[in-house]
Amino acid sequence: MNTLLLLALLSAASAFHLSEREEFHFKSWMAQHNRVYSMQEYHERFQIFSENKRRIDKHNEGNHTFTMGLNQFSDMTFSEFRKSFLWSEPQNCSATKGNYFSNDGPHPDTIDWRKKGNYVTDVKNQGACGSCWTFSTTGCLESVTAISTGKLVPLSEQQLVDCAQDFNNHGCNGGLPSQAFEYIMYSKGLMTEKDYPYTAFEDTCAYKQKLAAAFVREVVNITAYDEMGMVECGCHTQSCQPCLRGD
Repeated sequence: MNTLLLLALLSAASAFHLSEREEFHFKSWMAQHNRVYSMQEYHERFQIFSENKRRIDKHNEGNHTFTMGLNQFSDMTFSEFRKSFLWSEPQNCSATKGNYFSNDGPHPDTIDWRKKGNYVTDVKNQGACGSCWTFSTTGCLESVTAISTGKLVPLSEQQLVDCAQDFNNHGCNGGLPSQAFEYIMYSKGLMTEKDYPYTAFEDTCAYKQKLAAAFVREVVNITAYDEMGMVECGCHTQSCQPCLRGD
């Protein structure tokens, strides 16, 4: 009986210590990301944060090719994240101009443009705006422009948010990279992030063609499931933009 009681007390003490430690991590995270909650919301977000952190820790203890970490979304469930940041409408990823024309190679087994030079910009934050399609577009165009010119310059997502509606894009409510590329082609350019900075909300188009820093000459479509087309695009044209559904 005494042994059982001792084990119960040790278990309770261990659980209390774990909860205390988790709350310390949560409060540190709150301070880092300037979070303030009501008392009721505090306990709800603490529980969600703790579950997310446990999932991250479990993953990082395993033998994986990548690690996970906390970020500004760690107090959200995936359902909340999807509702706020992912587009739920059906997506047709094809560009209007015909299929990609393949070549005979040769093709390397692997390629990592990050190791070849300064060709890939840092990860950006879209904020509370459904503009992931614009970041996908600029990331691709930034890299291909850097490969061509030797200069890696961040490009304007905000121009696409504000100006690309005539190409069936919807600002903070979603769009497609293929349609964004067509907008850039017909508008004769995309400005830099410095000249047209990101605000995370839709506003009046302020595009100035004389300040355009990157250009698109042609938009083509790789047939769905054509893996060799993807290989050729990534290895030879350097301007391949996959369109993936974010479920």
